Amino acid sequence: MVQIIDYFKSIDPILAAFYATLFTWALTALGASLVFLFKGMNRALFDGMLGFTGGVMVAASFWSLLAPGIEMSPGEGFVKVIPAVVGFGLGALFLFGLDKVLPHLHINFKETEKEGVKTPLHKTTLLVLAITLHNIPEGLAIGVLFGGVAAGFDGATIGGAVALAIGIGLQNFPEGFAVSMPLRRQGFSKTKSFMYGQSSAMVEPIAAVIGAWAVMTFQPILPYALAFAAGAMIFVVVEEVIPETQRDKYTDIATLGFIAGFIIMMTLDVGLS
Repeated sequence: MVQIIDYFKSIDPILAAFYATLFTWALTALGASLVFLFKGMNRALFDGMLGFTGGVMVAASFWSLLAPGIEMSPGEGFVKVIPAVVGFGLGALFLFGLDKVLPHLHINFKETEKEGVKTPLHKTTLLVLAITLHNIPEGLAIGVLFGGVAAGFDGATIGGAVALAIGIGLQNFPEGFAVSMPLRRQGFSKTKSFMYGQSSAMVEPIAAVIGAWAVMTFQPILPYALAFAAGAMIFVVVEEVIPETQRDKYTDIATLGFIAGFIIMMTLDVGLS
């Protein structure tokens, strides 16, 4: 792990953000590839994995994004928390706007429950768009953190950025499976189900590069950008991830998965930072 951190220290931060999100994309593809091995997915396991995803995202929002953002903000007292408040609110509103405009369908929801503008798009495309929407703030968060390290801000560390990439990658693994398996049940071939499943994370490297570049170019925005990514991630958890785990009888398993995800992400961030 030390060698990995040293390697990321030695390369361009935008390239580092790109490589880190290629890793998260690869784990999405690895999860989607399980469609070649299994014919179906146990619903209890599925809800547990979704809960795990939510736990990772909530822990990452605080330990990797909000806490460093507040630490590096100028001023004292209420003044010090202003960037976090503004950025967090804007991040949530940004995802709220995308949620209302981008047509998508959450996993386990009926086609009549699709969200966004009305569209003739097929259910398959809507499912992929939902996960893609989910992945935008994740890629952005990784890029912003790497950009903050390059800008020399206290509280932003390579270890923390690597920990965030590992945590996001871990929760992307079940996401890939969660997209590909429902498509397989709808009658798609294994190959097509896999391709759709892994493609949902293609947006992460793009968002990461944009985030890293923006922070390095406009350094004063870093505390706002970290909080922005956190607000977007929390919006996804509350609006999408948690409701999806509450549509069957395995809510306790989903809750335990959430706790496990939170503990693992918190441990990674504190241990590697």
